[in-house]
Amino acid sequence: MQTEFKDKELGSLFEKISEYTKTVVKESRYAHSLRTAQMLATLCANYGLSEEKGLVAGIAHDMCKDCSDEELFALVKKDGKPLSDFEKSLPELLHGRAAAVLIQEKFGVTDGEIIDAIANHTFGSVDSCDFALLLFVADKIEPGRPQSTEEYRANLMAKSLHALVLAVLEENIEYLEKKGKKVATASLELAEKLRHE
Repeated sequence: MQTEFKDKELGSLFEKISEYTKTVVKESRYAHSLRTAQMLATLCANYGLSEEKGLVAGIAHDMCKDCSDEELFALVKKDGKPLSDFEKSLPELLHGRAAAVLIQEKFGVTDGEIIDAIANHTFGSVDSCDFALLLFVADKIEPGRPQSTEEYRANLMAKSLHALVLAVLEENIEYLEKKGKKVATASLELAEKLRHE
């Protein structure tokens, strides 16, 4: 992905994280991360947020996806937030929180929106900023996803930002329920909040 960064620091950060991610996740996961970064940049452009920050958060969001459970628990312990029973039972769901710690420790990132977005991209959060909510969406609708046709994305992006998030969230909840999987409380709470705006 060739992108010209106006902000040299963000451009350099993107390159470093991209190189690192390429070495620690499967090739298919890296390709997904690139598509998510591009999708998030597109969403940010559509809703008036920073495309460059979008590329950084998108490329970094899954960099801990292939970590062992031990590595995930060790990283997450540092964010100071409690672990839910749900997270303890499915440690792979901690990869976002782990990546949010790693991006601070390894790459010196201090931007709260990028950290929030990466930490909460798996379930969404009622406390998340709009930028973070868009990473949740980008991860679910990047062009590699089976349902994500150009028409599907265009229809979603015609909605207001929160209506877009709610549509994708409800679709995700329905998908998990059909598969007989437990839906995270954070996702249900976010959907409830967005329905009542």
